[in-house]
Amino acid sequence: MNEWMSTDLFNWVILPLLIAMARIMDVTVGTIRLIFVSRGYKNLAPILGFIEVIIWLLAISQIFQHLDNFMCYIGYGAGFAAGNYIGILLAEKMTLGTVVIRIIAKKDTSDLIQSLRNENYGVTVVDAEGKAGMVKIIFSIVKRKDLKDALAIVNHHNPHAFYTIEEVQSVNEGYFRAQNPKGGFIGKIFPFVSMRK
Repeated sequence: MNEWMSTDLFNWVILPLLIAMARIMDVTVGTIRLIFVSRGYKNLAPILGFIEVIIWLLAISQIFQHLDNFMCYIGYGAGFAAGNYIGILLAEKMTLGTVVIRIIAKKDTSDLIQSLRNENYGVTVVDAEGKAGMVKIIFSIVKRKDLKDALAIVNHHNPHAFYTIEEVQSVNEGYFRAQNPKGGFIGKIFPFVSMRK
């Protein structure tokens, strides 16, 4: 085993790949941890932080043991870059948390409001004045996993409406669409595992 680990194949190919894979894992876990922190999942974030640091220590220890191997540096950098990319992709798919949709529509919004309410979304409507005249501002706080469905309703009834979506740190009471939990414990922690098809 020691003889194989001292071969050129291991030192210049296998080891840099292992370091890259470790960096991909720890940066991806770190990205998810930051999302959990920002969305208030304070019990899960420390566990992910522990995993992230252990993986990082394994990777950096190999770097220090092979300081004369520039391919290890390449693997470390490539793993960091790929880990950021994969972490962002996973973050986009995660359905944790709550968002507020703010819709500003010029045309009649009666059908849009009724459709949102028919789908059990809480809706608050405010009259306002924009640059081109009177408008309606529609607010709805939705679970992130319902965001795609809510936006489909908005785009169907008011395709040129201006809307913004913002993260909500915490919500007190309010009216939310009925939830159908799926996927057991894992599905509750990582809802993107059981995303709607």
